[in-house]
Amino acid sequence: MIDYIKGEITELTPASVTLETGGIGYFISISLNTYSALEHKKNEKLFIHESIREDAHQLFGFINKQERDLFIYLISVSGIGASTARMILSSMTIPELELVISTGNVDMLKTVKGIGLKTAQRIIVDLKDKIKVSGEGSLDTGISSETASESIAALVMLGFAQVPSQKAVARILKEKPDSSIEQIIKAALKIL
Repeated sequence: MIDYIKGEITELTPASVTLETGGIGYFISISLNTYSALEHKKNEKLFIHESIREDAHQLFGFINKQERDLFIYLISVSGIGASTARMILSSMTIPELELVISTGNVDMLKTVKGIGLKTAQRIIVDLKDKIKVSGEGSLDTGISSETASESIAALVMLGFAQVPSQKAVARILKEKPDSSIEQIIKAALKIL
């Protein structure tokens, strides 16, 4: 199984990237979040999920392991295929998706193209416990994941990169664990 591919970006579209390594070009399907992270780069390392079926062999690439883990969780839900999982990951940032699932926000999930009420409910029921366990990618402090996720999502929406936003929020909450979302964002804006 391929864990990651590191190489030169030879072609990039919002839905796919071709990474050349060792003289071989790998066609990899990606989410919009990964596309945004790759946009102005020449070389990159993508974490890979291989989908091997009778009629196709596909590679899905992710900018970090956390996004790949969420993709794997999503495709484990009955009725969610790779295309739908990629659509969900393209519609929301990782912190937003974690927040939507952990808080059971069915309405937000239904805004994703192709997700109806029953599918949204199934995603939440199947993944609610798993997302809490997977929180290692967002913050490893003993803080409220809801407060942290909302703060990170707000910073990402303001145009800051996800990883620095996560680090800033973690640092702020280590110093002042009972900060409100507004206080976290104001403090993070001074750091970032």
